[in-house]
Amino acid sequence: MTVYLDTSVVLRVLFHEPNPMKVWGKWDKAYSSSLWCVEALRTVDRLRLSGDLSDREVADLARDIRIVHETLLIQPLNDSILQRASESFPTVVGTLDALHLATALAIREFDKPDLFLTHDLRLGTAAQSLGFEVVGID
Repeated sequence: MTVYLDTSVVLRVLFHEPNPMKVWGKWDKAYSSSLWCVEALRTVDRLRLSGDLSDREVADLARDIRIVHETLLIQPLNDSILQRASESFPTVVGTLDALHLATALAIREFDKPDLFLTHDLRLGTAAQSLGFEVVGID
């Protein structure tokens, strides 16, 4: 199975939040945007600054993010993806979601993800509107 996953999927697992993705790690190939790692590390830093994470937790999460990153097939943001992200989508999406969607669409040009994994309802709805089978928004 080939999947595209967004940051919410990884963070739910790394933060041991309820209802992680049932297909977590059961894929043959997992794609994501280079954006995911930035989002994940920004989340960790925000929680560090607010005092919600100890230094040990920050170090552990940064290590785990690097480990996950090394297991993913990362699609770099390029001019084509940035251009597509700036264009209209069938549903309302924010900037980061548009970048994830444009990345998934670029990947779909050379490989077909079986599933688009996200816990973000707006992103999932937009991905469905573009023909992706979405898991994680139920």
